[in-house]
Amino acid sequence: MFGNLGFGELMVIMVIVLVLFGAKRIPEISASFGKGIREFKKNVTDVEGSITSSIEAPRTDASISTPKPEPRYESTVEERPEPKRLL
Repeated sequence: MFGNLGFGELMVIMVIVLVLFGAKRIPEISASFGKGIREFKKNVTDVEGSITSSIEAPRTDASISTPKPEPRYESTVEERPEPKRLL
């Protein structure tokens, strides 16, 4: 499953998280965790796009003197209200 963790160990971790944060806070925590992962993936995609575009573009004197605008990636992620902070 997750490395060397078995089902029993995962259940113990889930019970500890439930006791520490409570049942009402777990959806908020998981939503903020998912939002962080989406932002990270979006930033990685942006960096990969800029690297590949700079590699594929031939370097000439004209392209050096006039910088090309960066490609903009539209976000199709649904905007949600900001979850409550843990601290």
